[in-house]
Amino acid sequence: MITITIHRKNEFILGVKLSGHARFADYGKDIVCAGVSSILTTTVNAILRFNEKAIQIEDQGNFILNVLENDEITQTLLENMICEFQELEESYPKNVKLKEDIETC
Repeated sequence: MITITIHRKNEFILGVKLSGHARFADYGKDIVCAGVSSILTTTVNAILRFNEKAIQIEDQGNFILNVLENDEITQTLLENMICEFQELEESYPKNVKLKEDIETC
C-alpha cells in the first residue's frame, strides 16, 4: 500500500511524504503506482516552474516534499494534488491510504 502523509499547520501544507508500494499489479503494469507518480510529478514540476525555491524534495526510498516558501500558487497546487490522491484512495482503498498530520498552533 502507498501511504501518503500530509503535514499541515493551520491551513498550510508544510510537507508531504509518500512511502510503500501500491501492489495493484506487477511491476511496470501497476496503474495505481503510475497514477500516484503522475500526480506527484505533475504537481512538483508545476510548483518548480512558478518558484524554484518553494519546495525541497528528497527521493531516497520514501518521497518527501517540504514546503520552504508558502505562497498561494504552491498551496493551491498542493491542495489539488491532495484532491487527486483522495480520488485514487476512494477508487483503490486497498492500495492507497491518505493520512493527515495536523500540527496545531
